[in-house]
Amino acid sequence: MERALASAAIAILYQDSALAILYAENLLPYFQKLFIAGGDDVSLFGEVHGKSLIEMKQRVLETGAASNAEIDVTIDGEGRIFELKVQRTGEHGNYGLLSIMSEITETRHREKVLKSLLRELSHRSKNLLAIIQGIATQTARNTISLDVFLVKFRGRLQSLSNSQDLVTDSSWRGAFLFELAEKQFAPYWPETAGSVPISGIDAHLTPNAAVHLGLALHELVVNSASYGAIAGGATSVTVNCRQAKIAGRKAIELVWVETLPDSADVHEFSENSFGRTVLERVVPSSVNGKAELTLAPGRVEYHLTVPETEFEILKRA
Repeated sequence: MERALASAAIAILYQDSALAILYAENLLPYFQKLFIAGGDDVSLFGEVHGKSLIEMKQRVLETGAASNAEIDVTIDGEGRIFELKVQRTGEHGNYGLLSIMSEITETRHREKVLKSLLRELSHRSKNLLAIIQGIATQTARNTISLDVFLVKFRGRLQSLSNSQDLVTDSSWRGAFLFELAEKQFAPYWPETAGSVPISGIDAHLTPNAAVHLGLALHELVVNSASYGAIAGGATSVTVNCRQAKIAGRKAIELVWVETLPDSADVHEFSENSFGRTVLERVVPSSVNGKAELTLAPGRVEYHLTVPETEFEILKRA
């Protein structure tokens, strides 16, 4: 029996009808020091837990209905949680109580972590749904036909999905900027053009920054593939990430530079006004940064500054 108790990591206590502890087996050293044959729950578990256990055990003796209780103690500076399963034994006039005691510290810790993760998942899901709702609403406002709406909306959802995949694969820790850019460029960048033109600091972005920078890059890439350099057969697009400052604090600046095929052409983003809203308002606001879109003859420039709360500089390409 002793071996069985030890291998199962449980202890047993037997108490008489007066709730005196007559027998105990396989107690942890901490409780062994406190155990006194004939003592009660107060002497073993302390006054607070002891009194509540006595009340519960008296009800078990009276009703015969088994009951459970949890106690938390500090052992060697570490908080630990134990569960007692109590049931009545013996016959009328000679009742006793058998308590099976086991440690559930890890179980409760896992439950706490799981609840925290579920709350975080719920929070992120709500944020994601809000982003999708905003994309749908704004896309609809800036399109004149269902077909055009579906094309633009699907493209933006795919962009969001690509960014979200990177965040999920990292266990919600975020995503690297270069990998994020490659995901957004992939459907539009010509295979013959070589690698995606991104250089500088490969910052690790927070989940929030990854989702919104993904949206910004998507709008820039799609706009170029529809009306700009990529559409004209040229690949004169560069993306650079460099260190910067914002309000005196460390930051990174993402710089998009695109040279248009016609040096006299001035791109007004006229066919993509929601894209401009995303670049100039939605994204910088969502990452607590600032942005500037410059449309000069033959050139499109976009500067997005992201504060240090939304990234970690892990490596320089």
